[in-house]
Amino acid sequence: MKKVTVRSVDALKPKRDRDVFLWDGELRGFGVRVKPSGLKSYLIQYRNADGGTRRLVLGRHGVMTAKRARDAARAKLVEVSEGLDPSAMRHMSREDWTVSQICNWYLEEAEAGRLLGRKRRPIKASTLAMDRSRINTHIRPLIGTRRVHRLCLVDIESMQADVAAGKTAKPRVGGRGGVTTGGAGVAARTVSTLHSILEHAVRHGLIEKNPARGVRRIAGLARDRRLNLAEIRQLGKAIHFAKANGEHPMGLAAIQLLLLTGFRRMECLALERAWIDLDQCCIRFPDTKSGAQVRVVGSAAAEIIASQLAQGSSRYVFPADRGDGHFIGAVGVLNRVCAKAKLTDVTPHVLRHTFASVAAELGFSELTIAALLGHSARGITQRYVHIDEALRMAADRVAAEIAGLLDEKNEAKEAMMPAHSVSGAVSRPAPYPAAINGSRAGVVMSKAPKPEPLIAPRSDVAQAGGRTAPGSSPRNG
Repeated sequence: MKKVTVRSVDALKPKRDRDVFLWDGELRGFGVRVKPSGLKSYLIQYRNADGGTRRLVLGRHGVMTAKRARDAARAKLVEVSEGLDPSAMRHMSREDWTVSQICNWYLEEAEAGRLLGRKRRPIKASTLAMDRSRINTHIRPLIGTRRVHRLCLVDIESMQADVAAGKTAKPRVGGRGGVTTGGAGVAARTVSTLHSILEHAVRHGLIEKNPARGVRRIAGLARDRRLNLAEIRQLGKAIHFAKANGEHPMGLAAIQLLLLTGFRRMECLALERAWIDLDQCCIRFPDTKSGAQVRVVGSAAAEIIASQLAQGSSRYVFPADRGDGHFIGAVGVLNRVCAKAKLTDVTPHVLRHTFASVAAELGFSELTIAALLGHSARGITQRYVHIDEALRMAADRVAAEIAGLLDEKNEAKEAMMPAHSVSGAVSRPAPYPAAINGSRAGVVMSKAPKPEPLIAPRSDVAQAGGRTAPGSSPRNG
């Protein structure tokens, strides 16, 4: 059997999707672990008196030699044979945990799936990636060296104020990657991340209390930006211009799909071929922010998806230019298109709001809009929601309305439409229904009442000054 030596450890190569272990053939329980990042650490693995498996990191390869690690492992394994639990003893003696050390523990435990997050399930990789970013960008630089048991609310609220003021802001390094800007929203989310990490540490007995309990987070401003009909037309013209002038076709298609479906950014960009059911005009997401879902899409959106699928055999609808991942440049394309259209403050989430706003203008109910957007519903698992004809009609109607506004060829036609037309009657979007601002409304089920006509009688429109009169809009879209 192999022996853990400097040479054998140097020869170990990391794997992208899992840890790699090399166990010593002479000293049972002693080994070395290689993380996907390439970090190599000596450790022991043993069973405590209760029969639980424990691991104890002894030190990093390069800082500690293999011989010294072997000696340390032998000493700790002797303690185990005497009924002691070195891992538990280390945790119990850590009254001097620093914030940075607690963060390291959290990341390691969460990566291994030993910490549970929302809905009592292991923390998602996407959530962990965002937590790691906030830890390394904001938490470590500001309070990483502070002792946890000496922290108080004032310290954490001061950290929040510093992040909001931009003290941890950094420019983009190189040509790719994000920009660290700080701000009130980032500051509040960073405090939420720290609070969650410390709660995990309390629950696992590493610290006695969470110093972030009771902290007052900065209140975020409600995001109510959405495109009105004129702005959708401007965006459509800019998309056509960009398409004719060499803009990335993958990014332009993604922008249109975001607007025609109300999908979240990563729901769209990471969309996989295997999830698509074009016969039923729906997407069967195995996981979303609200869990597994079936999301119906309109015919206009399905055409874009079908067109993308016909262009290759990648697992993704929007494959990356290089490698086997998915396309990630949609935000950059959107920014360039919006600059040409002279539109400001437009993000993928604004496109999602716009989809919902158009649906509301067409008279669809909050229940229907919640189902189209994939909002979690109280008491209902959306994975089991039956896609009925009312919901299909809603998705198709909203997508067709937006597609018509995006298509500059239809502009002349719309100018000739009767005054009672939905498209012609709306001069600005109505306020969002509750479903857009995070309502946990229910979902339209299979026995939904038949929807009323979308176009009001001419007399009603006249009474409402060009808009649908009260009581004439459908309530069961």
